[in-house]
Amino acid sequence: MAKDIIKVKNLEVWFSVRRGFVESLTSKDQLYVKAVDGISFDIKEKEIFCLVGESGCGKTTTGKAILRLVEPTGGSVKYGGGGLTPAMMKDAAIRTVAKKFLSKAEAEADLAANRVDVRRISKDKMKMLRQRMQMIFQDPYESLNPKQSIYDIVAEPLVVNNLGKNEADREKRVIKALEDAGLRPPKDFMWRYPHEVSGGQRQRVGIAGALVLEPSFLVADEPVSMLDVSIRSEILKLMLDLRDKKGLTYLFITHDLGVAYVFSDRIGIMYLGKIVELGPTEEVIKGPRHPYTKALISVVPKPDPRLKTEKIILKGERPDPAHIPPGCRFHPRCPSAMEICSQKEPEPMYVSQEHWVSCWLEAGEAKK
Repeated sequence: MAKDIIKVKNLEVWFSVRRGFVESLTSKDQLYVKAVDGISFDIKEKEIFCLVGESGCGKTTTGKAILRLVEPTGGSVKYGGGGLTPAMMKDAAIRTVAKKFLSKAEAEADLAANRVDVRRISKDKMKMLRQRMQMIFQDPYESLNPKQSIYDIVAEPLVVNNLGKNEADREKRVIKALEDAGLRPPKDFMWRYPHEVSGGQRQRVGIAGALVLEPSFLVADEPVSMLDVSIRSEILKLMLDLRDKKGLTYLFITHDLGVAYVFSDRIGIMYLGKIVELGPTEEVIKGPRHPYTKALISVVPKPDPRLKTEKIILKGERPDPAHIPPGCRFHPRCPSAMEICSQKEPEPMYVSQEHWVSCWLEAGEAKK
């Protein structure tokens, strides 16, 4: 059985809401935007785990929190893909026990499994861990510095982390990363600037920048959403080839269920900071249980125009994440909402060995 590279448990990312001067004097309660509100999942070695949901559901924030590009406010993120020395892992374990984040037994269990809590590791050691955990950003037009050459962009992580024996060694690593990302021959691209290459090639530069540190885990934040349809399949095939060649593990973030279906091994459906359904991709797409998942799938275009399915159009707007409704947070828009849905939040309920859903319909409440 494949080991877990990432274990996320009760992860929270809350942002405090700024108030005006008068409102801050009249109200003592602090409001928070609950971008990620207590989610749990794991990602196994060489697996592609996909988070799907509409804009603003917390997908990207989850990816950034795993890498600590955004500081989580609660929960734990445990990484077990190597890259830290035993001394570093022991230091992180001592810190978690000293601050009473974990018991001594739990910390020893993590050490035995070669896992480290990303939230509890010191900033200097986090810099080393990020060599093993990298991110591919969504927009290659914004994420690449237009003033830097492609060589400088890809070499920058090596410079920041003081890697490479000398300039010749760094150039060799950059050439290898560009080749792995499909920019061949690499010397034809090294001294160009971002505006001198196409959108698909820009995204390959971004992938090369992530690969140059030889990571084991990648967060891919909508890596094909800004590209033409004809280029998307090339980038996705490249990412699959890299997984087979380098043993990479992916957290793949997208709003496109069609892409998630053909690309991922397991899928988690997010709504308003929560995962409402999670399971093997084939099982979730072909047998959705949550009303929100069913609504998303119903509006996916079908390749055969003769196949007609009834579209589920959700009414109303997504609630404000600073004022989340009580009970199931989807109930104001749910076509199957019941009285209990507005009173009590459902717990995850397993419908098969690996497939669970947070919905009162699965608890038999519809019969009551």
